[in-house]
Amino acid sequence: MADPTHASPQAGGGEPPSPADVAFAQRIRRDFQRIQMEYEFAVDEVLTKVSILRREFLHLHRYNPIEHVGSRVKSAASIVQKAARIGIDLTPEAIRAGIHDIAGVRITCSFIADTYRVLETLTSQDDVRVLRVKDYIARPKANGYKSLHALIEIPVFLSTGPVPVTVEVQVRTIAMDFWASLEHKIYYKYDGHVPPGLVTSLTEAAQLAEELDQRMEQLHTEVRGSRWERTEGDVPDVDEQMLLRLWASARASAEAASAEAARPEAGSPGAD
Repeated sequence: MADPTHASPQAGGGEPPSPADVAFAQRIRRDFQRIQMEYEFAVDEVLTKVSILRREFLHLHRYNPIEHVGSRVKSAASIVQKAARIGIDLTPEAIRAGIHDIAGVRITCSFIADTYRVLETLTSQDDVRVLRVKDYIARPKANGYKSLHALIEIPVFLSTGPVPVTVEVQVRTIAMDFWASLEHKIYYKYDGHVPPGLVTSLTEAAQLAEELDQRMEQLHTEVRGSRWERTEGDVPDVDEQMLLRLWASARASAEAASAEAARPEAGSPGAD
């Protein structure tokens, strides 16, 4: 990208932009298109990983800990606004290094234990590099916000080679997600200046959401037991007796073929 200190066209000045200004704007547009493309591909990679995990959990454990998955990539306008707010240059290198929430994936789980298990399973993959983890479930924010935040880096394979891209992953329960959504709407409505009474109510609601999470997890454990007690051998829709019969039949066929191959041919030396 061109030098961010380059003067932009004067709005309302009555003079048309210079060729240099036009070239500068075109380069900015191309760079931002490239950045957004890379982050969109990174989100696709994470969503694919989460989809595979959901199917594996269902297949091996007959249980799906993931209720909902959402994603987003910041618009070019949002990236520019944040870059100006935190004081970084409008260059691809500075943006990638200084803005870590351009791409985001949010995973909503059924229970608290599921959030930790899902995040652990996702971040333990070889091509996922964990840059930072913040546990707001064990240590909630002062206003009651709870969630797991992980900043990960994954490779996006382009025609020019692999590009490491950061994605912010949030994992939370249904109750945590509902509370966070409500809190966001309230702060948006009051432009960040929420009346003290509402702040108190939000904090109390966060405590109620935590109690609900704890109670629902207790009930679930009482009914189902440990969610991860099943082994990989416990695969649904596989008839074990049928597998044993197939194995016995295949082994008998192999033994018969081996015996036939060992018989001397007619008329050969030693044949009677």
